[in-house]
Amino acid sequence: MTDTNSSETTDETGDPDSLTHVDGGDAQMVDVGGKSDSQRRAVARGRLGLQPSTVEAIRADGIKKGDVLATARVGAIRAVKHTWESIPMCHQIPVTNVETEFDLEETTLTLAVTVETVGKTGCEMEALEGVTTGLNTVWDMVKAAEKVDGIYPDTRIEDVRVVERTVER
Repeated sequence: MTDTNSSETTDETGDPDSLTHVDGGDAQMVDVGGKSDSQRRAVARGRLGLQPSTVEAIRADGIKKGDVLATARVGAIRAVKHTWESIPMCHQIPVTNVETEFDLEETTLTLAVTVETVGKTGCEMEALEGVTTGLNTVWDMVKAAEKVDGIYPDTRIEDVRVVERTVER
């Protein structure tokens, strides 16, 4: 069975009034111990707006700090593997695969991160952490090229979201 619409913010009945991370006002980790393992996959995507000259410098490997995409790939994968340490109540999951895909256009860099696991809970947060950290890594590496009069007029992270979620039971 493939589940692409379920939400981890409701109980097993799908009741939106029954939040799973709050108990009488106290935050808590959801007990997933009774759930069976399943293959899970999540894909998140986000975009970083850049100046055209910065995109060309990335393509030409002309950024002084080094290979932007290789460094961002390492940052994204590391973030995926450490998501449980950054987000309260997030379970540590056995990540079985991480894929990163960069797309450079005239004024944007898009990053898609795919995360796969076999376990009792999903990997959406890991995919989102990979995207945001990967894009932040790019920004850090290109900030000297992007800065105009001490600010970043064209640099912006936007449209970060989960674009795919599957569960194979």
